[in-house]
Amino acid sequence: MERSKEIEFQDKRLIPIWEKVEKGKRIGKKEGLLLFQTWDIIALGKIADFVKRKKVNGSSGLSGDAVYFIIDRQINPTNLCIYSCRFCDFAVRSWDERAYEMSIEEILSKLSPEIREVHIVGGLHPQWRFEDYLNILREIKTHYPTIQIKAWTAVEIAHFSKISKIPVEEIFERLLEAGLNTLPGGGAEVFSERMRRALFKQKIGEKEWLRIHRIAHRMGIRTNATLLYGHMESYEERVDHLLKLRRLQEETGGFLTFIPLAFQVGHTGIVERQASALEDLRTLAASRLLLDNFHHIKAYWVMLGEETAGVGLHFGADDIAGTIGEERIAHAALARSPVGLTRERILDLIKGAGRIPVERDAYFNILQVYDGDRKW
Repeated sequence: MERSKEIEFQDKRLIPIWEKVEKGKRIGKKEGLLLFQTWDIIALGKIADFVKRKKVNGSSGLSGDAVYFIIDRQINPTNLCIYSCRFCDFAVRSWDERAYEMSIEEILSKLSPEIREVHIVGGLHPQWRFEDYLNILREIKTHYPTIQIKAWTAVEIAHFSKISKIPVEEIFERLLEAGLNTLPGGGAEVFSERMRRALFKQKIGEKEWLRIHRIAHRMGIRTNATLLYGHMESYEERVDHLLKLRRLQEETGGFLTFIPLAFQVGHTGIVERQASALEDLRTLAASRLLLDNFHHIKAYWVMLGEETAGVGLHFGADDIAGTIGEERIAHAALARSPVGLTRERILDLIKGAGRIPVERDAYFNILQVYDGDRKW
């Protein structure tokens, strides 16, 4: 065993990485692969936690123990979809008894004034027009003007452009007029043509996803980024994905946060079991270290489960998502997490991890800090 300052290393290969990270130097692909291959998970987590603490303190002046959350609601307006992606248990065709489409009244009934952000994603409905999607945003803004709207993945944006024959730039202009604030990061899956052909060949791939987010950033729309892991992808494909996101962030600076999404096995038959908690923690830590120009990394409790998400707050994550309210996509794939968490439960989860809860808005503006018994 060797020691480098306060971190004890079982895997000596991590020491040069730690020395680079400590000096603020960037790590590359070879080192990124090692992060996914090492068995020294504790040391890996401590390196990632060091970076996380430095990021939080440097960007907000908060304690390195701070962890963000948001009072939000996820709405999935329909599960009808023109695509049949192999990894998806959510999307169905019109003849399926599970098919649904929410009315405007149903959507509005899911919201309330205390909600800070509504996250809207769903299927690519075979009959809805772009105007129908715009109207959802308009109605939300009319009835709840203070709610920030995070809506439609790059896959949906590409679909809107196709069905309306309108360029992506104009799609965004109309969405902004209707009330859009930010873009979610879904639909990226993993940037690998091998994986696209095997699992989601009907959907846009790497180039179009990156192009749409680049356009959004150029227009001042902040977006999020994701990686779907734990299915058929290799460690090298994970690292390549992260490095491509890092390059776009270097170019635009438009990403708010990165969310590793643990693949939910469901009924797909792609893999027998979900990635282990150790693999989840490894992916969080590696993401924090490789994405050195991202301010925030999210431990998404919906897919990780509460316990693993809580531990993830010691593995580089500084955000734990929000109260959600109701989420259908991961739960259609048999996600084991609760359907929604209340503010009190989120606070308990963060405090139980020995961290300080910080309530935020969609742009990571600080709304309230819960430090011990004090709120300020």
